[in-house]
Amino acid sequence: MRDGLIAVLTRFGHEVVQAVADAPSLATAVETHEPDIVVTDVRMPPTLTDDGLRAAIALRERDPRLPVLVLSQYIEAASAGELLDSTDARAVGYLLKDRVIDVTDFADAVRQVAGGGTVIDPEVVRHLLTRRRDPLDRLTPREREVLALIAQGHSNTAIAQELTVSAAAVGKHINNILAKLDLPPDAEVHRRVLAVLTFLRS
Repeated sequence: MRDGLIAVLTRFGHEVVQAVADAPSLATAVETHEPDIVVTDVRMPPTLTDDGLRAAIALRERDPRLPVLVLSQYIEAASAGELLDSTDARAVGYLLKDRVIDVTDFADAVRQVAGGGTVIDPEVVRHLLTRRRDPLDRLTPREREVLALIAQGHSNTAIAQELTVSAAAVGKHINNILAKLDLPPDAEVHRRVLAVLTFLRS
């Protein structure tokens, strides 16, 4: 992959000042060469987890103007969100490695990021929007009301009295809430508590 990227970047007129195999070497290379852009993988040695992402974030903290393009094998919305949250979202990019296959688009992304633009993979954007959507938006006003009363510690009977509805109606609302919040039956967790935590986070 690294050799392929060097070939593509060189073909489109970029000078690759150094190619490194791990995150510590990346930091050293940037300090030595002061490049116009850094292209890195999310996963790099030594741990092969998110070392490349951590290095990119650290480099941007040191120099917020340094353009950084991060590549990932899989959609990792959390990593993309962390990269964007750690910067002012200028001169930063996050692409899936599949996009490199279209070398013209990849070269264009490199140019955009190097020029101060922001490039985020469309699939990652979709996941970020889904992740950041308020899960309570799926609930009806009545279901939100029931969940708020659950969060206040009311029993089903107390909720029924408060809303002047039957206990069966409250039970139906609660089942709908749990389904809409993607909390399937599980003997190991208390879904009612998880629903309240979701309510409090929102």
